[in-house]
Amino acid sequence: MSKVKIPEKLVAEPLSTEGNPRHFAPADQPPQNKYQVVDPKTGDVWGYVVIDNTRRGPGLGGIRIAADLSVWEIMRLARTMTLKNSAANLPFGGAKSGIAFDPNDFGRAKGMKQDLIGAFAEAIFPIDSYISAPDMSTDENDTQRIFQYNTDMLGDPHHGRGAAGRPFAKGGVPIDKWGLTGHSLYSSIKTLEDIDPNFQIKGARVVIQGFGNVGASIGNKLAEEGALIVGASDVNAALWCSKGLQVRELNQARSNTKGLGSYRGQVDKRFFNGNVSRLLEAPCDILIPAARPDAITARNADRLMCGKIFQAANTPSNKMTEYYLENRRKILSYTDFIVNCGGVIGCAVEVKMTQDESYRERVMAMGNHGRTYVENLIFETVSRNILTITKRLKERAGKDITFREEATRLAEERLGKPEEYCL
Repeated sequence: MSKVKIPEKLVAEPLSTEGNPRHFAPADQPPQNKYQVVDPKTGDVWGYVVIDNTRRGPGLGGIRIAADLSVWEIMRLARTMTLKNSAANLPFGGAKSGIAFDPNDFGRAKGMKQDLIGAFAEAIFPIDSYISAPDMSTDENDTQRIFQYNTDMLGDPHHGRGAAGRPFAKGGVPIDKWGLTGHSLYSSIKTLEDIDPNFQIKGARVVIQGFGNVGASIGNKLAEEGALIVGASDVNAALWCSKGLQVRELNQARSNTKGLGSYRGQVDKRFFNGNVSRLLEAPCDILIPAARPDAITARNADRLMCGKIFQAANTPSNKMTEYYLENRRKILSYTDFIVNCGGVIGCAVEVKMTQDESYRERVMAMGNHGRTYVENLIFETVSRNILTITKRLKERAGKDITFREEATRLAEERLGKPEEYCL
């Protein structure tokens, strides 16, 4: 049953960092710290915080809200954040947090979400090695609330902790409003177009699983370049039209309470309820999973009809599935922590700006309220990594190595060089 009453207070309690007791094999790389967030009056668990690695700096990673969260999901995502921040050469480690709550219940009472975020901010304040950011069902206003709590407690807004990805008016870099994660996806696809003579964006058929902040952002950018968005989905519905969906209508529908279920344009197929995941199997040139983890598994790998996969979501598939897709289906998956790093790059710029006024001036001098600087940095970072990994794979051709394995090797190399960073 979903929790509907917000506790007056939440506290973070340390957990053992040992592996899953239900498994025989230990975790390859256990996290540095792991916490559960509880109501001290009832003992009910309301969330988790995992600090995976702080070798490059404080752990930076989003805070998500979902009813079915587990600590194992947060651990897996925190590890991905370590690799993402390291591969992007940022002065941050990896972390992740989550609140176990059904976001659909926020409509039951005014101010419920603000109260929950406020209680969570108080609970995680002692964890000074964690910087939160927007993620699933959280936004820039939520991270601003967490940042402000830290400011009130410390008496100084230049602390560089607590949260990033805040509203521009408050001195932040709004990663969702500016579509920064979508921009990193676009950067990766644009780079591929530059290096692969057989691939072009114009006319490419695109399917986006999860037409939310990230999915809509990349969809809009690709449509502007002439791509056809032939498929899109959210939790309410999945839509397919071989001639292309109307992007303007998709954007209008996603802001409706019924989401894409209210889409009024032409469709060839429409799926609801438990069948929305079937959209992943639709024929396309570019498949963009932009929702929850494990969208692509052994259950549907043989039914995919895409040319390439660009992972907007974190961990949308595992390495064994990707190995099968690359070596048996010839479908290359461009790894999540390489191609969806735009959000963390924006957060990193924000944190440095709060602590370094000369850096802020340099960012703002590029124009467009600093957005130009951030987007250029994202494109340069993603493009450089795509080119590096592609070159390494060619040099090691025949070694049976996947894109993810080479990307992980690059990230782990940089993890050992914390003195090198791109800001």
